[in-house]
Amino acid sequence: MTLPPQLTQESTSDQYTPRKEDKFTFGLWTVANQGRDPFGDVVRPVLNPVRSVQKLSELGAWGVNFHDNDLVPFDATPAERDRIVSDFKKALNDYGMVVPMATTNLFFHPAFKDGAFTAVDPSVRAFALQKTMRAIDLGVELGAQTYVFWGGREGVDSEASKDPVEALKRMRDAINFLCEYAIDNGYNLRFALEPKPNEPRSDTYFATIGHMLAFIYTLDHPEMVGVNPEVAHEHMSGLNFVHGVAQAIEAGKLFHIDLNDQKGPRFDQDLRFGSENIKSMFFLVRLLENSGYDGPRHFDAHAYRTEDDQGVWDFAAGCMRTYNILREKARRFDADPEVQQLLATINAGNADHISWLSEVRKGYSKELANKLKEATFDATALGQRGYQYEKLDQMAVEHIFGIR
Repeated sequence: MTLPPQLTQESTSDQYTPRKEDKFTFGLWTVANQGRDPFGDVVRPVLNPVRSVQKLSELGAWGVNFHDNDLVPFDATPAERDRIVSDFKKALNDYGMVVPMATTNLFFHPAFKDGAFTAVDPSVRAFALQKTMRAIDLGVELGAQTYVFWGGREGVDSEASKDPVEALKRMRDAINFLCEYAIDNGYNLRFALEPKPNEPRSDTYFATIGHMLAFIYTLDHPEMVGVNPEVAHEHMSGLNFVHGVAQAIEAGKLFHIDLNDQKGPRFDQDLRFGSENIKSMFFLVRLLENSGYDGPRHFDAHAYRTEDDQGVWDFAAGCMRTYNILREKARRFDADPEVQQLLATINAGNADHISWLSEVRKGYSKELANKLKEATFDATALGQRGYQYEKLDQMAVEHIFGIR
């Protein structure tokens, strides 16, 4: 049997091989994940951060990100800290890698079992600020320009345990203070807040992209704070991730993004990017590429627990390759003359109405309001129109399958 030419091309081409200019990044915690879960112990050995830098660079990644304790153990002495950081800096230089983003682990140590910035214990809240300031210093030292906040335990198991209004105020106090800390130290740093609906707490504050966007505009420095949305986190809520990211982009608040995959509203699975929701990820990649997003394409995922060391690197390569495949398919979809013609037909309409709506975008005027009020619309005809979305959607599916 003879394969269609586009399938022959895809099977033999290396155009999807990751390159530095793709700006792919991984967290140290992703490739170093040892496969522990609530029902089983580790299945892979500890992975040295230097080795992670080396292998990711060889695979075509651009950078690595880290929580403070991914790099420097919680109980490291100052001398140990300096040695580890020095070795890591050397590895970054040797392998041409960068650190675009850093964050703080405020969820693992037992001290944070009731949260960090929203914990009821004032000593925990103060300790969380101290730990974060030191982690910010470390991130900036290694070149990070984005600092992510994921409030893994900022929530409740027992609703009676916290006043949610007071908890939101405590979170605001912390972010405002840390913004001022960055400004006071002259750091070229933006903050990105990462939403998640639950896990490890039963319910987490700031559950979705929309919650975070609303919160940002209550801060003292909203201009330096954006979002770091994650595929799996929004899918856990049963939401459309593409729409949430679009809202962040339109607001100018997509400062960073976590790419992975998820099987429905379950626990946070952090699956290899594009391994499950291929159609949704196609439209996500298309949105990112067409919007001009120029930040890192960060993979916050990990290999299956079944994998050995080689499986980890197969996983990392797969994340990047799938993104590039979907990017190329999105380009083909947008360049398809039949798709372009159909979209033009779908978006066509009454010239006067198009003109009026252009004026609506510019703002209100009494003259325009009167035009709209006095206009005659044939509601019956509008209701009878067919939009050809079935045809359009099938075109997208065929591009994803690689037969157009």
